Amino acid sequence: MTNETLKVLETRRSCRKFKPDMVSKEELDAIIKAGTYAASGKGMQSATIIAVTDKELRDEIAKENCKIGGWKEGFDPFYGAPVILIVIAKKDNPNHVYDGSLVMGNLMNAAESLGVGSIWINRAKQEFESEFGQKILDRLGIEGEYEGIGHCALGYAAAEAPKPAPRKADYVYYI
Repeated sequence: MTNETLKVLETRRSCRKFKPDMVSKEELDAIIKAGTYAASGKGMQSATIIAVTDKELRDEIAKENCKIGGWKEGFDPFYGAPVILIVIAKKDNPNHVYDGSLVMGNLMNAAESLGVGSIWINRAKQEFESEFGQKILDRLGIEGEYEGIGHCALGYAAAEAPKPAPRKADYVYYI
């Protein structure tokens, strides 16, 4: 049994080589909207999406992420993606990590459905625990205690997606 939704869920892969072309406004808005419809604990919507399309800020975030990851200067942990959607969530909500993770999943699956490549990049937690991340929040007027959940790097794929790895034998147990 299959349909378009199941096909997207089965075929989405992390993109590690992006074209420099900016994602269209229409596609970006649709992807972001899908993120806002992610399930959340008690419907509290504790997550927030920061859409970074400004190349200068995108490159600053990449540089900071590279430092946190311990890579040599010049490495791009976002693989050339022109758009970074940063998901943060309110720390005072006990479900904030789960809520933010569901937003990340919706963003990536929506991107796949529109032919836009995506990858989840970590280290948002460390970024938003630092002065660097706080400056971004201050710039946007976002107040309160937030935890960085992840970066959803977006762009058009510059290479074909890899084939999926076989699913492990003990993935599911029925009772």
